[in-house]
Amino acid sequence: MPRGRYSLHDPHDHTLLAEEHFHCAPGPSGWRYVSQLTAPSGDHAGSVDLALDDLGRPLRLELHAASWQVRGAALDGVTWVRTDPTGTQATEGNVRAHAFTGTSPAFLIATARLLRLTPSESATRVRLVAFTDPVLAPRTVDQSWALIAREAHATDNGPLTVDEYQVTALDTGEQHTVHLSGDVVLAAPGVELEHLESPPSTFD
Repeated sequence: MPRGRYSLHDPHDHTLLAEEHFHCAPGPSGWRYVSQLTAPSGDHAGSVDLALDDLGRPLRLELHAASWQVRGAALDGVTWVRTDPTGTQATEGNVRAHAFTGTSPAFLIATARLLRLTPSESATRVRLVAFTDPVLAPRTVDQSWALIAREAHATDNGPLTVDEYQVTALDTGEQHTVHLSGDVVLAAPGVELEHLESPPSTFD
């Protein structure tokens, strides 16, 4: 069960936004990721609880940020309920999309798990619903993912397989690179792995 800490930065000016303390693990039904976010001030900034089925689809998503809350799952595409800080107005949403995304590194792992790309495949298009901080506003985004390299690196615990993905935002054409090993993000725009207590889990 990997457990550790990411730092989340503004990908443009590199301002520290939060630290995300996480643990994740494969389970009988798929994979689960749980984290708590801390603002640079030390205040609690939110939480993430994401469970995937064995095909990589979101069984359950629960996000908290700035008193806002989102609960969602894969249902007729993806369906979610977003609740305001007072709890008096809950709004429902549904989009013909494949999965969810957001600022948490969990979503990069989830998308890679859903697509299950191989290095020989061409880029695959995916539609996601992104929840943007700080109020978890939903926005539908289209991305293209390609697995451009897979390399094994020697470590004290045995070989570590690192996958390099090229992700393209189809509305702007902006491209960035994501490095994953199993269920841990090693590097991505705005994401730095600061501490890891145990090796990444490997997916079948």
